[in-house]
Amino acid sequence: MDERAALALLEGELEAVGDDAAVVDDLVITTDMLHDRTDFPEGTTRYTAGWRSVGASLSDVAAMGAEATAAVAAYAAPTFDEEELLAYVRGARDVCERVGADYVGGDLDDHQEFTVTTTAVGRTDDPVGRGGANPGDAVVVTGTLGRTAAALELFQRAADASGADADPLYERANDLFRFEPRVGPGRALAPYATSMMDSSDGLARSLHQLGEASDCGFAVESDRVPIDDRLREVCAEPVLERAITFGEDFELVATVPEDDLAAVRSDCDVPVTRIGTVVDRAAGITLDGEALADRGYTHG
Repeated sequence: MDERAALALLEGELEAVGDDAAVVDDLVITTDMLHDRTDFPEGTTRYTAGWRSVGASLSDVAAMGAEATAAVAAYAAPTFDEEELLAYVRGARDVCERVGADYVGGDLDDHQEFTVTTTAVGRTDDPVGRGGANPGDAVVVTGTLGRTAAALELFQRAADASGADADPLYERANDLFRFEPRVGPGRALAPYATSMMDSSDGLARSLHQLGEASDCGFAVESDRVPIDDRLREVCAEPVLERAITFGEDFELVATVPEDDLAAVRSDCDVPVTRIGTVVDRAAGITLDGEALADRGYTHG
């Protein structure tokens, strides 16, 4: 059973399963687990790991349109190296500060593989779920797509390089790996969005998840997809496939009424790009008129 099948199984047992975070009495809470083998390529610094792991949970808070308040992490490793542990905490603290939240601690444990479990909490009295998209709504994304795909390409090039040639590649890769959770844009989108989630599994998969939750389809145009220039710089064409299926960019994918597009763009402090339109379920999920496959990042 893969992760998606497991989530489907749990939907029948847990009412809150299906959105990016659970909401209990205006409190938003979410948790994530990341492993060295699957989530942190060779050359990922502990500072970047702290930033990225806690940022992933903060992104789930953002996807609910909530204000981020705090985060904790359980840190497990074969040994407790002083520099690595402090670097992790500093990365976790800095990403929290970037979005106005507090990093307030966590737990330590021994483990054969570097593993972290992060939890973030936030508050909202009007959460945005995945199930409210309506035909005619505009489909929008924040920022650009492909940042993490570019980072992974640079990590691989650095690993293949030798000596000092690898250092600048690792530095660039780590910089790209440290994304900014879209808490502010999520708050700005919240009054208008009819549905929203983050793009941790990739744009294509996010659209399928939103379509299933909202019982609708989407008509998306490839020339509107905002591809990160750094992906174009490090990867050969075509880059569209990587941009929409690679995932782990942690941008927001939302639907908003057509009449609210101008207000959304005015209120957000990052670019908000319209990539398509919500359509009837029978029309399916398409890219340039062709069926868009449900492909994206799979947690292994």
